[in-house]
Amino acid sequence: MKTSVVICVYTEERWEDIREAVDSVRRQSRRPHELILVVDYNPDLHLMLKREYPDAIVVENTHEKGLSGGKNTGAATASGDIVAYLDDDAVAEPGWLEALEEGFQDPAVVGVGGLTRPLWATGRRPRWFPQEFDWTVGCTYQGMPTARAPIRNVMGGNAAFRKEVVTESGGFHTGIGRSVQGRKPRPLGCEETEFCIRISQRMPGSVMMFEPEAVIGHKVSAARSRFSYFRSRCYAEGLSKALVAQSVGAGDGLASERAHALKALPLGALRGVGEALRGDVSGLGRAAAIVVGLAWTTWGYVVGSLRLKLGQS
Repeated sequence: MKTSVVICVYTEERWEDIREAVDSVRRQSRRPHELILVVDYNPDLHLMLKREYPDAIVVENTHEKGLSGGKNTGAATASGDIVAYLDDDAVAEPGWLEALEEGFQDPAVVGVGGLTRPLWATGRRPRWFPQEFDWTVGCTYQGMPTARAPIRNVMGGNAAFRKEVVTESGGFHTGIGRSVQGRKPRPLGCEETEFCIRISQRMPGSVMMFEPEAVIGHKVSAARSRFSYFRSRCYAEGLSKALVAQSVGAGDGLASERAHALKALPLGALRGVGEALRGDVSGLGRAAAIVVGLAWTTWGYVVGSLRLKLGQS
């Protein structure tokens, strides 16, 4: 099995982050077949990376500007059987790639996602920040499986797919996620959610697998640790979910979200209140953040759905 590791990059401001991500790939216990750096419409950064990493494959995004286009370019460039994606501000643990590859021993598995832990720039998790909403900073969240298990969709910054599945399916849709930030500067997402659901619909019996041994740390900037970003990210997620539901249907597109909202979030809010009663006052902040996060995400979905409906009428 040959695995091509793809890191999508876009700005020199993340130069040190990119270097750390690349170094973490080089330290893997199982070496990748190749490392591909996809540069998103930044000629200066492209030249810098070609000089810095002559042993890597450094290419410019040939698809629509944005993360989805970069991922599609990476898959088209890859010569491996498996395409693994790592965020440019993430650091993979040495056994990351080996754990991802082991997940593909079952031929029914078409995608594997790993465990993503937050690396807070502030040095610690904000006391008000509920673990049920770690997805807002691109990390594994409370409510996801804790052991290897099939899941509906993987998280895009720590995931691998069979290459033929990516290319034959048409890849990641560029109308969802960070690829539309040029028109709407919001922290949108969900391109990997729509992709995984679309694959499952087109390939009955195929499996997306969560593998907790494939561990990375994802850097969370001070700006993304603020409540204002949390709220904005929740609203943007709602907008994105409306696009996903339009693409793959509300049944599949919102199934995991309904379960999370009906089970994990109420339990999290009650736990926060209970912690406050036991002396941890910040538990009330976590409970309140869960309520606000759910409300803002729901509102974003309503607004996004109305926009789509009016646009079609």
